[in-house]
Amino acid sequence: MNHNALKKIREGFLISKAELARKAGVSPITIDRVEKGMPCRMETKRKIILGLGLDLCDKEKVFPED
Repeated sequence: MNHNALKKIREGFLISKAELARKAGVSPITIDRVEKGMPCRMETKRKIILGLGLDLCDKEKVFPED
């Protein structure tokens, strides 16, 4: 399970956790938990993918374990 994909992608875009949280409409704590590999709802994953400016078809890049 590669739960650090989100962190790598976020850092690659030079976006802070707080900024991604704001864009995704979730809390920075949620971003932190997801980056640590804790489970989250599908809706949260959708918000994060869109918050990164990616398409939902890019889900495998961000959440490869699903």
